[in-house]
Amino acid sequence: MATKNNIGPRRMVVGAHYGFRDWLAQRVTAIVMAIYTVILLVSFLTGQNFTYEGWAGLFAQQWFKLFSLVTFLALYYHAWVGIRDIWMDYVKNAGVRLLLQLATIFWLIACAAWTVQILWSV
Repeated sequence: MATKNNIGPRRMVVGAHYGFRDWLAQRVTAIVMAIYTVILLVSFLTGQNFTYEGWAGLFAQQWFKLFSLVTFLALYYHAWVGIRDIWMDYVKNAGVRLLLQLATIFWLIACAAWTVQILWSV
């Protein structure tokens, strides 16, 4: 009778397969947020108009609104991956975990909608 070798390259992997994809997603979203931070810092340090009107002028530009939106969406996805992993690791009851994950999803969607409202109301 042959037994399966469940270690090494022939091991049987089961589950959701989140590992590498989510690891990569967090790195990519972190890079997007870092680039945005650098651009914001450069705009601040090289700017001459440190008034509300100066910052409103920066955020009134369409490219900056879009880049801000992409950055905040990256932030929300980054947060989702991290919080989902916390719920999966530390909340053992499946019903409670599902409830917490749904609450997190609704909260992040609400934050994304609020971000759009803020960016395009200027």
